[in-house]
Order: sequence, then C-alpha cells, then structure tokens
Amino acid sequence: MPSRSPKFRPEAWLATIALIAICGISLGNVIVRYATDASFAFTEEFSVFLLVVLTFAGAAVAARHNQHIRIELVEHYLPPWGRKLVFVVQWLAGVTVVGIMTWFGSTFAWQEYQWESLSPGLGLPNWIYVIWLPLLSVAIIIRMTQNLVDRLRGKTDPEAIHES
Repeated sequence: MPSRSPKFRPEAWLATIALIAICGISLGNVIVRYATDASFAFTEEFSVFLLVVLTFAGAAVAARHNQHIRIELVEHYLPPWGRKLVFVVQWLAGVTVVGIMTWFGSTFAWQEYQWESLSPGLGLPNWIYVIWLPLLSVAIIIRMTQNLVDRLRGKTDPEAIHES
C-alpha cells in the first residue's frame, strides 16, 4: 500500500476544525435537548456555516492532491503531449467554474456587508458567513494551479485507492 505524505495545509486544518466543531455542536445540542426538551438556538446556523467551510476547505485539499472525481481513461491512453493538453483543459474548465463562483460570492458578500443584512437565527451580520465562499474559492484556484504545475512537470502523488 503506497504511503502518502500528510496533508498539513491551512485548509486541511480548517476542514478538521470545522468537522470537530460540527460534531461538538451537534452532540451538545442532542444532550441538551434530551435533558431539557429545549435546544440551542445557534446550532443549525453554525452547523450549516461550518459545513460550507468544511466542504470548500476539503475541495481545496482535494484539488491540490488531484483527488477530485474525474474520468481518467482518456488520460491513460494519450501520448505525453496530449495528456498535458488535457491537464490544461481540465484546469481551464475548473478555474472558469470556480472563478465565476468566486466573483459571484464576492459580490454577494459585499452586498451583504453594504446592506447590513443579519442572519435570521442569531442576528449576526450575514457577511461573516458569506465571506468564506470567495476566500476558500480562491484557495481552490490556487491549489488547482499548483496541481496543474505538478502534473505538467510529471510529479504526481501516489494514486488514490478507489474501493467500489
């Protein structure tokens, strides 16, 4: 079984902290609800926010290590120059989609800040929740670009083991 280097990157730590916080918040809410027939007001709002952070941080880690879902059959049967062309096309498609998401996320966060919009549950400013979308989208673009450079240089991580 191939050994992998640990993924000690800021987004990996952020995803880990978000997952631990979701588990802690949910467990605390279950215990309080069981003991008192009431629940914490903030749990859903924070859990959804942390789940979005977890998703985007995890996507950045996966983008860096070339572990996103894709069809590799074409890559394996192309000559080296064709494989590099496919890598660049994949990168362009990914950067286009995530770039659009970054643009609209930034616009949305700025509007939430300007309008001083508040969250429905706790009344916190919505931009605090929304600003993470464009920030982590930029992290995904950076990690996709690093992955492209590695792939074009021929440097790759050990393949992921897929169990089906």
